[in-house]
Amino acid sequence: MKRDEILEILEQKMGSRVSGEQLSRSLGVSRTAVWKQIKALRELGYRIAGSPRTGYLLEGVPDLLYPREIRKGLGTRSFGQEIFHFRRVGSTNQVAFDLARRGYPEGTVVVAEEQTSGRGRWQRPWFSPPETGIWLSLILRPDMAPVKVPQLTLVAGAACARAIHGCLGFRPAIKWPNDLLYNGKKLCGILVEMEAAAEQVHFLVIGIGINVNQEESDFPPELRETAASLRMVTGSRVARVPLVRRILEVLEEDYRDFCSSGFTGVRERWLEYETTLGKAVQVRLGEKQFTGTAEDLDAEGNLLLRLKDGKLQKIISGELTLCRQVDN
Repeated sequence: MKRDEILEILEQKMGSRVSGEQLSRSLGVSRTAVWKQIKALRELGYRIAGSPRTGYLLEGVPDLLYPREIRKGLGTRSFGQEIFHFRRVGSTNQVAFDLARRGYPEGTVVVAEEQTSGRGRWQRPWFSPPETGIWLSLILRPDMAPVKVPQLTLVAGAACARAIHGCLGFRPAIKWPNDLLYNGKKLCGILVEMEAAAEQVHFLVIGIGINVNQEESDFPPELRETAASLRMVTGSRVARVPLVRRILEVLEEDYRDFCSSGFTGVRERWLEYETTLGKAVQVRLGEKQFTGTAEDLDAEGNLLLRLKDGKLQKIISGELTLCRQVDN
């Protein structure tokens, strides 16, 4: 695409003006065609100074999740090599699910600047305002049985925690199985959905929602006591594109390790960031509710809960709440 070629030339000459004539000769198009592409790039948010008469200078790129910007410098083999970007979409998970059914390969990514029907676990709505967060879904095609899929939610949670820690220098805490918190407030939620037969996963979609640049006042009043953003933690705006790159890189590395070597390494990485063990918790699954102390994460990724009567309960899935106190 001529637009991408113009950007490549302007990036190579960053800090210097490039004449319209030079761009015209390099691309084999008219200067009028160059001007039209420059205008289109400006409309996309690229800060390009100049005119056909004075030449063009790239002054900055937008903090938007354009595929070209994500792939630039991306160190993955398959994750993010194909990216679908939307300004506005109902749910990135739904789009990715539809693409997976159409045969798109493992590693295909869907990102959006805004979701109008974003959802988290238990079908709860996920607040996804425009250009402030990372709303991303990833198609995977692991060779595994459905019973192993809950372990992948732990893979994703640990990978996102590691990526945020590496990029921003603070340690998010993981609430089992994969919510990322800071000072008890939620930064990131992860939703894994799959299509499978009884013994074999056909594909799954990992949906990742990260609150990045919201300020407290941006959240609806009902979320201000429970939600936080990376900006609220660091005190400054966070560039989203480098963080998306790093998430894809770490997640691919951890996913491939999990597929080849099993859950042991995932468990160790998850334990480095967990904030659940040793604490009083309540776990709700349907009509059942368990209250006790979170004691351990077993070798399969299940939570081991010590109940008030002393029995050890294995929790495979459920909605967990950290409690201030469990009565003895």
